[in-house]
Amino acid sequence: MSKRVDTVIKIKQANFTLHRAGAGEPLLYLHGIHGAASSFRVMESLARYYDVYLPEHPGFDSSDMPEWFESIHDLAYYYLDFLDALGLEHVHLAGHSLGGWIALEAAIRDPRRFRSLTLISSAGIHVKGVPKGDLFVRAPEVVFKSMFADENIAVAIMKEGQSKNNEDTFIKNRFATARAGWHPPMFNPHLAKWLERVRLPVRIIWGDCDRIFPIEYAHAFHRLLPDSTIDIIPACGHLAHIEQPHALVKSITSFIGGLPK
Repeated sequence: MSKRVDTVIKIKQANFTLHRAGAGEPLLYLHGIHGAASSFRVMESLARYYDVYLPEHPGFDSSDMPEWFESIHDLAYYYLDFLDALGLEHVHLAGHSLGGWIALEAAIRDPRRFRSLTLISSAGIHVKGVPKGDLFVRAPEVVFKSMFADENIAVAIMKEGQSKNNEDTFIKNRFATARAGWHPPMFNPHLAKWLERVRLPVRIIWGDCDRIFPIEYAHAFHRLLPDSTIDIIPACGHLAHIEQPHALVKSITSFIGGLPK
């Protein structure tokens, strides 16, 4: 499978959209708060090396908003059910932002399901004295601009994406993000103490100009995850898959490619 194939899968009485491309070892990529489409470019590059699964989270994009989705914990258990439904084992797991938080919650529950974990500007913890960028109170366009080292990229994207369909999807994704991470804002106060359960090789990838989760969060994850390495991408904000996609793909592939077979 080389070209992207989009399918609908049914899990727990609800329909979800799955994008898949490539061949090789399975790589499950969990998107951030803006939905799956913004990661298609990175997916295409990763599909040269891996069998990439890019699902739309419950409540995001064209996936259903099931009644049982009430918190980040529901998404973690959903993805363990997702692996069962697709018969996947020993999966490379990667997640950006909210997707990284979901990946961590799934990995502490059943680390044996995964071969490696890649965190990209991940949510999930709180570093005392280091405030995060607010995703909910500030105006959306202000938040989006703050996600880039070069705000001109944000301005260009916003001009291109002005349509009713894009607006509807944005509102839906924002609502789903709030369900997962409204309070406490984008972290689980109990997660840090369980991260020692993630007995996997971990790559932590961060933009040096991330204003949503400042670089101190990358170093905090590095201290908390026993078998982790850290890669800081220069001239990059929170959205490495948009601002520095080549550097992101290089970091992921060099990490996974360097693991023992």
